[in-house]
This record gives sequence, C-alpha cells and structure tokens, in this order.
Amino acid sequence: MPIDIALPTGNLLLDALPPSDRALIAPDLEPIAHAKGETIFEAGEDVTHITFPCNHAVVALVVVTRDGRTAETATIGHEGAVGGIVSQGRLPASANALVHMGGRMLRLEVERLQEAVRRSASLRDLLARYADCLLAQLLQTAACNALHPIEQRCLRWLMTLQDRIQDDTLPITHELLASMLGVQRTYLTRILRMLQDQGLILVGRGRITILDRRAVSAAACECHARVRLHCEAVLGGVYGTENFDRTARIAAPAE
Repeated sequence: MPIDIALPTGNLLLDALPPSDRALIAPDLEPIAHAKGETIFEAGEDVTHITFPCNHAVVALVVVTRDGRTAETATIGHEGAVGGIVSQGRLPASANALVHMGGRMLRLEVERLQEAVRRSASLRDLLARYADCLLAQLLQTAACNALHPIEQRCLRWLMTLQDRIQDDTLPITHELLASMLGVQRTYLTRILRMLQDQGLILVGRGRITILDRRAVSAAACECHARVRLHCEAVLGGVYGTENFDRTARIAAPAE
C-alpha cells in the first residue's frame, strides 16, 4: 500500500521532507517489520535498500572482528536511516546492521532514492546533512572508545538509546550491552552495579532504567553532548529536540 505523504511516517528524516520531495519517494517506500536481533545486512554484502526505522525501532551498525568480538559504531533510530546514505550507492556494507529494538520500518531501493536525489536539490541537501551527522557520530564514537573509560562510555551509550526510544526504561540485556561496548559481560555487570550504587541507573532483568538524566549527563563523557549539538546545528528540527531533555547543552564534564 503506498505511503500517504500527508501523514507522519514515524521517521523524522522522512517527515522533514517537503511534500514535493516526499511525493518523489512515497510510491516506492515499502513498510516492513524487523524483530529484535535480526540483521538487515552484513559487512561485505551489497546494500540494495535504504532502511528508515520508525517510532521506537533502533538499528546499530556493528563491526565484528576476526576473532568474533563486536563493537557498535553508530546507533540509528527514528531520526535517520541505514544503508547507502553516506555512499549513496549500491556498495558493499562495511559493518553489520543489527536490530536493537524491533518494530516498523520503511525501506526504499537504492536506485529509487538515487533517482529522486537527481531530481531534487532539497532532498540531496537533506541527505547530505544527515550523512554529515552520521559521520560525526562515527568519528566521536571512535574517539570515545579510544580515550574514555568504560563507565563514561556506558552512560553515553545508554543516553543515545534513550534518545532513540524516548523512554527512561531501556529494554537491553547485559549481554547485548557488553557486546556493543566490546567488553566481557562479567566486567560490565560490575560497572552497572557501581553506576546503580551511585543512583544513576536501576538495573533489572532485561532492562536498565535511567533514574536521573541530568546526573547521567554530568557523569558521562562529553561525546554524547557533542554529537547531539552538532546534529542539532546541522539538521535542526529533524532531531525533534523538543522531545528530549536539554541537558545535552550542559558544558562538558571535567575529565
């Protein structure tokens, strides 16, 4: 069934398009659903579709090393898309696209998007600005993984997920979080217990609740705030900043 361009799609990037641009791609947008744990594409595969998570669906770009270890490089929710946005073409993927939070998504063949981009300068501009924001997240994550302690990296990751699902309670297991941060589960469990003792989070079975967003932001490294501020500056209302706590604007905590 074709997408009604007059109604919100649940994806902020698509909803930011003017009606004329949405009309270019709406007939080719395909509603799909992905369950938690599914892989949309794997590293080395040709990327044939752009996937737009809607509402609370979340996809992670994950790098898997030769010995089987994993690390997350970017988290994409209803503010963006995965697959060919940066390269704008049918090229092999450099990372796995793993579904963290299942749900409704929309997908579009790469060729259809390329055709629409050729016809619309405003669509081309929006996607270029989103690609810049995605690259900023990748670069900041790389710096964070290299320079900041696991406690701060963990808090950054939790806030990033909170932004995407817009809920204080995050349905995430110790195992998955440890895998995304590239640490052993037993080590992560000790870190989470320490953060809970500090009154920042509440750890439950299969979930972690952020108790005090402002305190978590102050205890985390500056990486989450830097990415948020950059994306707000580049994409403005696409990120729906009115729905989020403004503690991202607090000055970076001392290291």
